[in-house]
Amino acid sequence: MRKLVLTCLAAGLYVSSGFAQTLFTYGNNPVSKDEFVRVYTKNTISKKPDMSEKALREYLELYSLFRMKVREAELQHLDTMENIQYELNNYRKQLAKNYLTDEEVSNQLIREAYNRLKEEVRVAHILVSVPMMAGGKDTVEAYNRIDSIYKSITNKKGDFSALAAKFSDDKGSKEAGGEVGYITALQTIFPFENVAYNTPVGKVSTPFRTQFGYHIIKVLDRRPAKGELKVAQILISSPKSKGEEGIAEARKRVEQMQAELKSGASFESLVKKYSDDKFTKDQEGVLPVFGVGRMTPAFENAAYSLKKPGDVSAPIQTDFGFHVIKLIDKYPLKPYDTLFPQLKRKVENDSRAGMARESFFNKIKQQNGFKENAANYDALLKRIMAIPDTGKNANSFEASDFKSMNAPLFSLGKKEYKQSDFMQFAEKITRGRLNGARSAVVRDVYNMYVQNVVNDFEEHRLVEEHPDFKNLMTEYRDGIMLFELMDRNVWGKASKDTVGLKAFYETRKDKYKWEPGFNGAVYRFKDEAAMKEGMKLISAKNVKEEDVIKKMNSDANPDAVTVQRGRFEFSKFTDASRTEIAKAKPTTEAHKNTDGTYTVVRVNEVFNEPTTKSLEDAKGYVVAEYQDYLEQEWNKQMRQKYPVKMNEDVLNAMIQK
Repeated sequence: MRKLVLTCLAAGLYVSSGFAQTLFTYGNNPVSKDEFVRVYTKNTISKKPDMSEKALREYLELYSLFRMKVREAELQHLDTMENIQYELNNYRKQLAKNYLTDEEVSNQLIREAYNRLKEEVRVAHILVSVPMMAGGKDTVEAYNRIDSIYKSITNKKGDFSALAAKFSDDKGSKEAGGEVGYITALQTIFPFENVAYNTPVGKVSTPFRTQFGYHIIKVLDRRPAKGELKVAQILISSPKSKGEEGIAEARKRVEQMQAELKSGASFESLVKKYSDDKFTKDQEGVLPVFGVGRMTPAFENAAYSLKKPGDVSAPIQTDFGFHVIKLIDKYPLKPYDTLFPQLKRKVENDSRAGMARESFFNKIKQQNGFKENAANYDALLKRIMAIPDTGKNANSFEASDFKSMNAPLFSLGKKEYKQSDFMQFAEKITRGRLNGARSAVVRDVYNMYVQNVVNDFEEHRLVEEHPDFKNLMTEYRDGIMLFELMDRNVWGKASKDTVGLKAFYETRKDKYKWEPGFNGAVYRFKDEAAMKEGMKLISAKNVKEEDVIKKMNSDANPDAVTVQRGRFEFSKFTDASRTEIAKAKPTTEAHKNTDGTYTVVRVNEVFNEPTTKSLEDAKGYVVAEYQDYLEQEWNKQMRQKYPVKMNEDVLNAMIQK
């Protein structure tokens, strides 16, 4: 709701700076023709804005009122409120991400990803796990293990698949000799993809590191991309818990199903009869569209071997059971221009986006005289390395312990960033703990600090360098300020001003009417059996609605009955039930609904004439109308406080007949 209101109130509405023709003033505040045209054009649904006099004057009426309210919010300093500042800062950081990147490098990465999508690479790998922030000892041990395995392969002392089965920490592939299957771009982590695409067929990569540990990749094959597939399946499961007996039982069902398929039974009917895949059974077995690397190799190979839509595979076995696959359609790789928006989103959310950001930050550093002081860094590191790694407070520190270290670590622009500044940042990031390889941890946190400083430095210059960024920030600022002001003057006031609301209700209460009806309860029973049970309970003395619900609904049958209580109008019921209610019968007969459910009404009191609703009964309507009233009164006050003076000559020049 909040986002909707902000969009409606403030999309595209902002004050521009610089000299321009004044279109109108509100009070002493001018609004330029350029600003209005920009806003008007942006908020026009059609490609060509309606520049008729009628359309322009209507929008001017709305826009001038908007500007009055924003000005009022500024005078009340709403933009200094903590919650608004918090929202603005979050929005600024989110919006800035689109600007703090090297667009040229980003486009190169997008093109590279697309080119890689044209080819699929079959790979096997060996993984030696080690966390990124592991201590020096663990990291060295992991590297020595992978290096030993690599040398065994390159010296031809060991077979890759045998070594993978014996030493790899990747449980998902080690039983298959490390084979992962075919992969393509944007499917694995970027470092893994990069090495896979840069290693020739039959060759083994040198060890490389990712967040999972150290890897060696062997490229087994390359082939042109086969695109994506849409298939349906019949799954006959054979759980491992049932062993060979379960597999034999599943095979019998497969043979029976195949016999029916050969006899002319449709694939779709056999899905309903045999498939154990509860997620696709009611969708004729259809699976989501997939490409290489998404399914188990056996399933993938069988699916991609099907030639044309309608072809059905022989049964294939996986860890899930037996699958029979029907090809529905094939989808080749789409053109670059078509995929560009999707690829851009994926690249921006992928680790490779860091390359574009790093390139951008390097340019900012070069342009603004970034200079590091290695000696001061080494002095700080020496002090950090002296922090005890044993005892009660092992590996712990407080930034205040370093407050006297004020030598500069680096400078950017005209500002120096001191050792003590960095330690305050480090305390927040590490929570005052230096676990792992300490010098490596400090270097990583230092690099984060530099990036954070450069990011903030450029972020605050975006307003000067990018008018569109400035405009978007102003739009959002105006929107959240206006939301706060509207809540104070209209929405919140209408709900909280109980005296004003009651007085407003009294002036027009005759318009809030109950139509002829009754006070009581309406029961809705799931089916005939539930209705019969419910009627017995309802007819008993001193039985309350909650007693019926408690008695009939259970975990196994949670919706046997639902009950609505309160005031009801005859017009909501059938003629038959209305007649019975009008006779003031305590309980109506059960009425069968078109969906097979049954309705029963229990009457406490009948009202054959319209009656006025109480404030409580009509509150939703009253509050909504009171809000409209308050807004109209507030609008009048704004127009009186900020009289609008239109420059008719400028307006007439804009009008297109």
